[in-house]
Amino acid sequence: MGCCSVTQRHTGTDEVGPEEIELLQIDNNGVWSLGEQRLQQSQKSRSEEDQRHRHSSARQPSPEPQDADPVPAEVTQCRNSQAVLWGRSREHLHQRIYFEPIRAWEGQPAYAYGEILWSSLVQIHSHYTKENNERYMVLFSFHLLMLALDASSREFIYEGVLPLSGLSVRAISQDGSTPNRFEISGPMVDSKMVVCASPADMRRWVDSIQERRRKAVTQQLNTSHSVLSYLVPCDEGWKKEELKRHLLRAPIWQWEGTPIQHMGPISHLSLVRTVNSQREGSRERLLVLFPHDLLLLSVDAQCISVTYEGRLARNGIKARERMSGRLEFELTGDLMEPLLVSCTCPGDYDSWIFHLQQPEKDSRPVSNQPAPPLMPKKSQKRTNASQVPV
Repeated sequence: MGCCSVTQRHTGTDEVGPEEIELLQIDNNGVWSLGEQRLQQSQKSRSEEDQRHRHSSARQPSPEPQDADPVPAEVTQCRNSQAVLWGRSREHLHQRIYFEPIRAWEGQPAYAYGEILWSSLVQIHSHYTKENNERYMVLFSFHLLMLALDASSREFIYEGVLPLSGLSVRAISQDGSTPNRFEISGPMVDSKMVVCASPADMRRWVDSIQERRRKAVTQQLNTSHSVLSYLVPCDEGWKKEELKRHLLRAPIWQWEGTPIQHMGPISHLSLVRTVNSQREGSRERLLVLFPHDLLLLSVDAQCISVTYEGRLARNGIKARERMSGRLEFELTGDLMEPLLVSCTCPGDYDSWIFHLQQPEKDSRPVSNQPAPPLMPKKSQKRTNASQVPV
């Protein structure tokens, strides 16, 4: 059985095209797969032993549902977030995948694939080898990650990353019962059956993969392996929302000042062209608006990394509209040179004008004394009458 990786190895970038898919191992029949032979022999023996135990438990009737459930205890714990695997919560495992080393990992860091939408412990059955293996499956925004488990050292072992645009999934029902398994197939992987802990877990996997696949298919022309290539330009609402979450989690090069996680919620962001009065030519910038700051970022040509370009205090800047009919405004402030900003769509232009236009300041002095109270008319008449001489 072999392992197919879609990560790049021969250059310093993450651009991966169909002609660059590296075949790490291949069997005699030339079938590509996610690879199930990276575990040690002891791990394989333990998996076969668990399989025999589950089949024997399923054949023996028991009055209690938990005794008749053939799903291993580790998978059953996926139903709550307190103990998904190795006594760790799902959130803790996600942080571990992002920031801790994974054995035999290849390609760019895990955080470059974007947000982890879902993960769980599953059983993978290969239709080709007829083998069953325990895996921890992780769903990113546009990629599916397979991790093998080393129970003795409690470590993840990298098995491969597959783009969702090249996968198809379908639920599998047996004997008319509620299904808890689905099938994964595609041109880069042989057909595999995934057995989940419960029908709810299966349904979440199928729905999530199908939804993300529809979005990934629209971006097939972009061959970059980074999630930024799917989100930039952020010309749709769902892209903006996912890009907000990505910026709050992924590292930003040459960052200065307060961490981005402490700057508050992001109100608006978009990709624009800027022209400085002292420079020639325009520059592409990602404007990100926070409650108190406007952040200027840049994205590299390969859509792999984000670089810090500066920040402006929101109360010290103002947007001035330019010529009517053009999606341009001038960003001015007391401590900055005027910056001409060109938007790509009317919606972004209207949003920036709404957020950055401040009301004109009134130069007339405002008295702090309250206005005198109005005297009622009746009382005023009686007062005038009392002043008439007798």
